[in-house]
Amino acid sequence: MPVITTIQDLKNIYQRRVPRMFYDYCESGSWTEQTFEDNISDFAKLRLRQRVAVDMTNRSTASKMIGQDVSMPVALAPVGMTGMQCADGEIKAARAAAAFGVPYTLSTMSICSIEDVAAATDAPFWFQLYTLTDEDYSDRLIQRVKDANCSALVITLDLQILGQRHKDLKNGLSAPPKLTAKTIANLATKWSWGLEMLGTKRRGFGNIVGHVSGISDTTSLSAWTAEQFDQALDWKKVETLMKKWGGKVILKGILDPEDAKIAAKLGVDAIIVSNHGGRQLDGALSSIRMLPKIVEAVDGKCEVWMDGGIRCGQDILKAKALGATGTMIGRSYIYGLGAMGQAGVTKALEVMHKELDTTMALCGHRDINDVTRDILYVPEDFEGRWA
Repeated sequence: MPVITTIQDLKNIYQRRVPRMFYDYCESGSWTEQTFEDNISDFAKLRLRQRVAVDMTNRSTASKMIGQDVSMPVALAPVGMTGMQCADGEIKAARAAAAFGVPYTLSTMSICSIEDVAAATDAPFWFQLYTLTDEDYSDRLIQRVKDANCSALVITLDLQILGQRHKDLKNGLSAPPKLTAKTIANLATKWSWGLEMLGTKRRGFGNIVGHVSGISDTTSLSAWTAEQFDQALDWKKVETLMKKWGGKVILKGILDPEDAKIAAKLGVDAIIVSNHGGRQLDGALSSIRMLPKIVEAVDGKCEVWMDGGIRCGQDILKAKALGATGTMIGRSYIYGLGAMGQAGVTKALEVMHKELDTTMALCGHRDINDVTRDILYVPEDFEGRWA
């Protein structure tokens, strides 16, 4: 067993173990990948203020996200095709999250279905809903989420049209992978991944195949998916979805203060400052740079979380210091899952928690809920001076 001290350690194992198309699906952005890279690099521009001779005993990273107790202000973000990174990946990630005391969010485009995850876990999880044109399917999906006792609905707003991810197109991304000569050659070097996949029946999109008329395999699924993202989405439709759900709602994909104000007026429980991990609008500003302006615009009317670029515990602390109530991590736990399964997700959370806890102490705080902007040195032009 290698010594794991950073998320990068898990990423290195993950890259060796998982087929290329699924590694690239996780580790890429749209077009030039400028926003994907900025999400990560902009955190490094924020420097920390060290304090000494302060009481560091009895520290706590415990907090709340939409009223739910969490061991640290982190939730596992929805990631499509998680079950292709590791056999039964969504179930394993949900179990690890529950054991660690953080929420797990299941994607509409998951491999394990809502019912699969509900049957295999004890703790309620959250569900992420795409805004789709097939209202009948959306209505039935929301009912399935209710039947599974999911405790919150995360509505993704920034996927009305698909940003181009060059690597996915070149790799012929699919679930399960199509057995081309190139794919077979790569799979031949990923035998441990392949053996695990042979041991599960879950290899397609479990929330869709068998639940949509005319969709019985991945061939028909591809055409359906391409037509489903609602390009005519507006705030009235969002409000309708909220009413149909009737429970706690989180809106994901907010990157502009004006959109944040509108979302808050709808009465949502939280918004997530996010650019879809740099996989949609390339050239958009990073989530961490937009966070302060959106926190200011919302003015306490709902919780503000951020997602995108978090690769360590210090990043969580920096987001908290800039006003985020909570954060979401995606790639960081996927690295762990692909590397070591459920134990890898646990290890990713442990690594991040240890760094969060230690850094918080070195900045002079014992309670994560007391952390404010005064622990940071923020460049004067961090948020940008735009004409």
